[in-house]
Order: sequence, then structure tokens, then C-alpha cells
Amino acid sequence: MIRVTLALCSQGLASGCASWLTVDMGKGSDNFDTIILGAGAAGMMCAAQAGGRVLLVDQARAVGEKIRISGGGRCNFTNMYAGPENYISQNPHFVKSALSRYTQWDFIDLVARHGIAYHEKTLGQLFCDGSAKQIINMLVEEMGAAVVRLRTTVSAVERNDNGFEVTLDTGEVLHARNFVVACGGKSIPKMGASGLGYQIARQFGLSITQTRPALVPLTFGDMFKPLAGVALDARVSCGGVSFDEAVLFTHRGLSGPAILQISSYWHEGVPITLNLWPTGDLLDRLRDQRQKSGRRDISTNLAEWLPKRLVAYLADLHGWRGNLADHSDAALTDIVQAITAWELHPNGTEGYRTAEVTLGGVDTDALSSKTMQAKDVPGLYFIGEVVDVTGWLGGYNFQWAWSSGWAAGVAIAAME
Repeated sequence: MIRVTLALCSQGLASGCASWLTVDMGKGSDNFDTIILGAGAAGMMCAAQAGGRVLLVDQARAVGEKIRISGGGRCNFTNMYAGPENYISQNPHFVKSALSRYTQWDFIDLVARHGIAYHEKTLGQLFCDGSAKQIINMLVEEMGAAVVRLRTTVSAVERNDNGFEVTLDTGEVLHARNFVVACGGKSIPKMGASGLGYQIARQFGLSITQTRPALVPLTFGDMFKPLAGVALDARVSCGGVSFDEAVLFTHRGLSGPAILQISSYWHEGVPITLNLWPTGDLLDRLRDQRQKSGRRDISTNLAEWLPKRLVAYLADLHGWRGNLADHSDAALTDIVQAITAWELHPNGTEGYRTAEVTLGGVDTDALSSKTMQAKDVPGLYFIGEVVDVTGWLGGYNFQWAWSSGWAAGVAIAAME
């Protein structure tokens, strides 16, 4: 007999405060149909679909911790424009099957059926009107009879004729026909992130593509300390890829949505290009101002269109002095070039400590794109961030969690 205990905070489940699930393991409860390592977005979605006797194991203090903190506490749970082109992988075709069979619209429909109000913030990003905990509670409800063991992790996994023997760090030995790895990557180690999923993959002969922090601020030493706090919309480019979103200068370097996006494409030693005026009409504006107000200082004019501190920084950097009337077309062109094609060389990133996701992971060549099952290890599945699939900023990684978790769960249910 397996007895499930669900303890809630004082406000209760309906208010979005499911803070603790655990399992009272009784006699004969060491056998499960499926054990899932990781009670995050992908793991819970898989559990909701898998059916049978399902156990989720997670070392966190509560389920869905990354969901809880995402989107400023409101969870950017998907993106209306999610498609294969929004994902990075050594095999860009791998995501197509899962994303097409469980789409953003399927998850949006699930959210609506649970009565969760939401809104589009920008660029197709959907957020809860209320709390991210509403998404967590929705998934808990969808999991039904699935049970969860928190503040616990897996210390060993072995495969035998009946499936998998799973040893917990408590010393307990459990058995299951299926074992699903949904424990994510290395990002945000303070929340318990580690490379455990990669270790398990290697143990069973699966390759790991190179991993590194992604969706992470870029560092430049003390270069931008005078500009800390300055923000503006800009275009950031690297390796033939560009993003037009906000850029934030910090005392350590550059952050903001555009920088986080481009960080997934940046490699050490490669420059990025910052276009502070992506609309392309700055030269015409300066020429027009030269005719109308030629005696005005060049920096004064630029400060009407760009942050004043940023203009002063660039003027000192490039030696811009004098009135507009003193600048020829060639001189103005040079100024525009400096503003719209500013080549910068990051010295690194802020690392896994602040990275939203981990780029790279379990090599997709070893997995079925339809079921997420390891091709050479029946019953072993990898879903979510642990796989070599990384989405853009803006709800895309959550959609991959939903889609890959659904694909694995449905495949498991079909075998029951």
C-alpha cells in the first residue's frame, strides 16, 4: 500500500501554495511502473501522462521550483510563436516531432481549462495574471495519483531484466520498469542543479554534447561600471544571429533580454556587435539637425535620442567634440558607425550561477525524437533541459519541457 501525503501551507492548494509533497513508503511500495528523477516542468508533465504507479524524486524542498521563480513569479509558461527555429541543438530537426504533437496551443488550452488567467507581455510571451504557483498546482492536479519524494536524490541506477533498480540517497532501493531523467542541467546550482543527469546518461553509454551556461549575462570586467543601470532597446548580433530587445549595462558587463538571447550563440574569443540605433535613420537625423541647429554640441544632440550617460561615455571613448556644424558627412558617418556597429569582446559570462538554462546535454542522436527514449536502453528516457535542446528566452524552454515530457509520458502510457 502506498499512502500519499500532501501537506500545504496555510493558504492551501487553491491559492497556489503547494509547498510540500512526500510519500509514506509502506510494505511493498518499492515497485513502480515509472520513476522520474526531477519534479520540475518536464518531470511533472511526464508524470501527468504516464499513468500507472509513478514516483517523482527531487532534491528540492518543493516541486516546480524553477517554475515558481520564473517570470518574476508569474511564469512565462510558453510562447505563441514557439517553433523549431527557436531552439538550438546539434540536430535542429530533433525538436520537430515533440513540438508538433504537443504544441503551445495544447498547453494554453490546459491552462485555460484550469481557469488560470494569463496575458501576452511582448513577442508572444505568455504570463500568468496571478502567480506562477498556479501552474505548479495545475501540474500537481494533472499528476493525479503520482507520488513525490522531495529532498531526496538518486545515488545509483542499474538496469536488469525487469527494468531498473534505483537506489536513493536514503539507502532505499526501488524498482521500476521505466526510468525518466528530468533533472535539468547545471544552471542555478543554488537550487540544486548538478550534472547528475549527464552522469546517468554516460553510465548507459549515451554521449553528452559540450555544455555551457546559456541565457546568461556577459561580463566585461570594469568596462561598463560608469554605465551601470543604463538601459535601452538595441540590436545585438553574433555569428550571423541578431536579437532586437532591451540591453542593460551593469557594473559587471551587459545583461537584458537581447544579451541573454545572444549569449546562447556566443563563444569565448568571439566578438558581439551592439547596434544602439537599429532603426537605421541616425545619419539622416544628424544631418537634419546640422542644418537646423548647427551650433549645438554633437553630444547634446545625441543625448536627445540616446541615454545621456551613454552618450557621454561614447564621446569620451571616441573623442567626439564640437558643434554639429563642425562635422562633415564623413565625420558624422564615423559617429553613426561607432553607435550602430560597436564591436565588443566579452571576457566571459556570469556562469551557471545566473544562467537560466544549460546549453548542450544528452546527444539527441541517442534518443528517439518521438518518445524521448534511449534507442539502445529500453525504458530509459531523457526529457527537458538535460537534453541537447536549448530554447530562446521567452517561454520557449518551458514549451520544450511540456512537449518532451508529454512525448515521453504518452509513450510510457502506451506500453502499459
